[in-house]
Amino acid sequence: MSSNQTLQKSKRKATQVTFNRNELRILLNEYSRRVAAGEWRDYAMDFTRDRAIFSVFRHTAEHPLYAIEKLPGKSGRPELYAVSRGPQRLKQSESLNTVLAAIKSRPRLRTIG
Repeated sequence: MSSNQTLQKSKRKATQVTFNRNELRILLNEYSRRVAAGEWRDYAMDFTRDRAIFSVFRHTAEHPLYAIEKLPGKSGRPELYAVSRGPQRLKQSESLNTVLAAIKSRPRLRTIG
């Protein structure tokens, strides 16, 4: 591979939005609490040029229960986080913890048996 191709690959990767180590720690801590409670079973991460998405699932073969997105700041604006449930956006904020609070405050459904 030529040095020009390597440079082009690194430029492409640099434009991709990702979660940093602290953001991943926050997301995975919440995920592990929900797995322990029996509410969530699986997760997926997608990284594109315009957003990073952490999706959580109740069952692997379903649509995501929640999608937590990181949107990069543009034109000097700070980056934003958002949480969605299907097509409905529940919360958007500059703080990941504020966005996750929208999920935490939702009532948890439990089966009475």
